[in-house]
Amino acid sequence: MNPPKKNNDFLEDPRIIENYALLQDIGVFRYLDRLHKEIRDYQSLLAGAVDIFNRTSVHDIMDAAVWQISDQFLPSFIVFLWRPLQAKEDLTIRGYRNYKVADFPISIHSITAFDDFFHHYPRPVNYRFMAEYIGNKPALRSLDKIEPELVAPILGPSDLYGIILVGRKMLNADYSSEELDYLQHLMSFVSNAIQNHLHYERSVRDVKTGLFNHGFLMTRLNEEIARSRRLNGFASVIVIDVDNFKDFNDNYGHLAGDRVLENIALLIKQSVRTEDIPSRFGGEEFTILLPDADKFTAWRVAERLRLSISEMSVPWSHPLPRVTISCGICEFHKESQLTAEEIINRADEALYQSKKQGRNRSSHWKSGLLFKLEHKNTERKPDERC
Repeated sequence: MNPPKKNNDFLEDPRIIENYALLQDIGVFRYLDRLHKEIRDYQSLLAGAVDIFNRTSVHDIMDAAVWQISDQFLPSFIVFLWRPLQAKEDLTIRGYRNYKVADFPISIHSITAFDDFFHHYPRPVNYRFMAEYIGNKPALRSLDKIEPELVAPILGPSDLYGIILVGRKMLNADYSSEELDYLQHLMSFVSNAIQNHLHYERSVRDVKTGLFNHGFLMTRLNEEIARSRRLNGFASVIVIDVDNFKDFNDNYGHLAGDRVLENIALLIKQSVRTEDIPSRFGGEEFTILLPDADKFTAWRVAERLRLSISEMSVPWSHPLPRVTISCGICEFHKESQLTAEEIINRADEALYQSKKQGRNRSSHWKSGLLFKLEHKNTERKPDERC
């Protein structure tokens, strides 16, 4: 059997040369050119899909999609409107111009107005077509300011995750039906990547506060212990408990208590570094893993957080009293030879010392100050603290 001909061999076949005019007249070469373009587009789409699925956050997924759309269409701008993952978060608005993040004059707090439209038209469409369908709504008037050409949905199994607004092409050409198909395929990859990210986030995050859950903290703590032993490094753990929280719930109700915990979680997020692991231990107790932080650095973090929470104002139907926290800190390093459970227990013991000394304070674990863990199991349930 003869090997398959290469493209150049095909074009150099004497029969092709003899019938070149006929083949050109009936459109064979135009058809081949179109097939070649479709193959290049699919190759580009698959390469973009690999890049998108390799991203580890929603913002990174957005960035990858922007590069793909920009390379394919050269639009004047791209704007993402992303529905928040947590109920208390704001709508994310992220715009790009010439591959770079840019500000756009959009004032919109929800994309709920677009749910019904994309339920009926689950694909990229002309913006004006969508505007006529939805009618005169505040959300639409805000988007009119930037004059988008296309709008594409990012659809989940039963929900609209977000929308992408795409400006006119910089070359002033209209978007073809093939380009709309390309965009729809790309958005399906974006949607699946986001779903995978959401499933992962929900497996490692506490639903109420958005902090990491205790299981994820313990996994990362064991990794950090191994790293500290391998590289002769160090790290610290802070255990945090809300003072008198049972009395707070009894006097002001559990809904008010939940609001307090949500606000504390937000302050914790704002007080730590990207590499730190803030988590909810359970109930009113939180933990923070601080890689490459000694006990003095951890104490400063705990004190900064303690003061911020003591000054925190929680919006509620009637004024709520001041909330305070107590903190316990444990440093570990190669010489410590501690397990994850022993580290948590030592931080827990230091927390108990803060409670014993009057609450609203931070304490380090110190050998001899507290009874040694190897002689007594000091683990306590969160509700045993006041």
